[in-house]
Amino acid sequence: MNEYWIVKDRRTGKNICHCSDINDAIMMVAFDSQNRTYSRHRFLMDQVIDVSSSRDKQLPGQIGLPAAQEELPFVELQQQIWLPEGKQEPVRV
Repeated sequence: MNEYWIVKDRRTGKNICHCSDINDAIMMVAFDSQNRTYSRHRFLMDQVIDVSSSRDKQLPGQIGLPAAQEELPFVELQQQIWLPEGKQEPVRV
């Protein structure tokens, strides 16, 4: 059984926060003790059913792909993509 604490505004009934520790709830109430209250709520953990799978998690096309046979010409591709250097003077205001 797990428990948590809810701090509520007495005037409006709105939840201010949910706390996992009673000390945190008491601290939140202490900020405005005239208008705040806290209460304990409990919940039961339901049964957990564990399901296992025997299938391979990879896509069919990814199984046994060959390694790359040639390297890409990285330097040549960069030079084609780069913009030329600016040769003009910068504008001064």
